[in-house]
Amino acid sequence: MTHAARAGEPPLVRFAAVSCSYGRATVLDSVDLEIPRGALVGVVGPSGAGKTTLLRAIVGGVPRMRGVVTVDGRPVTGPRSARVGWVPQLETVDWDFPATVREVVCMGRWGRAPWRAWMTREDRAAADAVLDRLGVGGLGDRQIRQLSGGQQQRVFLARALISDPVLLLLDEPTSGVDIRTRDEVLHLLADLNRTGMTIVMTTHELNSVAAHLPWVVCVNRRIVAEGDPERIFTAEILNATYEADLRIVRQDGAILVADAAPHRLRSALRHSHDGYEHAHHEHEGDPHIHDHDHAHRHEPVPHAHADGSVHVHEEPRS
Repeated sequence: MTHAARAGEPPLVRFAAVSCSYGRATVLDSVDLEIPRGALVGVVGPSGAGKTTLLRAIVGGVPRMRGVVTVDGRPVTGPRSARVGWVPQLETVDWDFPATVREVVCMGRWGRAPWRAWMTREDRAAADAVLDRLGVGGLGDRQIRQLSGGQQQRVFLARALISDPVLLLLDEPTSGVDIRTRDEVLHLLADLNRTGMTIVMTTHELNSVAAHLPWVVCVNRRIVAEGDPERIFTAEILNATYEADLRIVRQDGAILVADAAPHRLRSALRHSHDGYEHAHHEHEGDPHIHDHDHAHRHEPVPHAHADGSVHVHEEPRS
């Protein structure tokens, strides 16, 4: 499936005729999908297409599900396995919660052991080791609300990795961060993948994220297509995925996906009103300042008095 996938091994994750719903609304319908060990996979699609639900199904977080999802050969039947690490969207985190970085990281360790009210020496050592590995050592005692976006993302990666998972799931890991932080996160995920970690991430960013991944799954309630972006990023596939008019530009080995709709919208907004359309044609190329009183308005006229004072008198408008 990907260049990093291990040939000859059974898939780490398998969906077999999986349908997921919330109430009466079906979000995923009859999904069949395999994710090999060692893969780095991006999941793309429009809002509400089922990207996050696909991840939740892997950890048993969907209330109504038909079909079978297996992870490492075992059916997913309940709460998430300790062998799966989860990194949520940063926007869903309560950053005012009074917790230190080390406490947040240890939450991932406590997920596979009975809850305890304090950290052991082993907990602290494990948390500090994974923070050092991710380049944010020394932040253990800092409150999470005091972190930058990049540091926040690394802390939640540390929380996921402290349980030594075989699979890492990330929901929109580059959402809401600046370009530098986005690139740092992607390089960090690439480094983790090179160690053998299987990674599945959702993303809305086709050009800056998905186009650079080795394997992408296009989702819109069903699997529309999957494969190398070089092969599946076509107008036919992406238009079916997003139900929109998308244009694909390929130049110097790069892929650029552009939305054709804004160009039509701009044209409609600029030419829909008859009065403004007339003004555009009459004054084409020149800026036009609207002043409805300019034909009858007079500038104020200053008058000097004998005592040297100046009085500004405005002529009446006709």
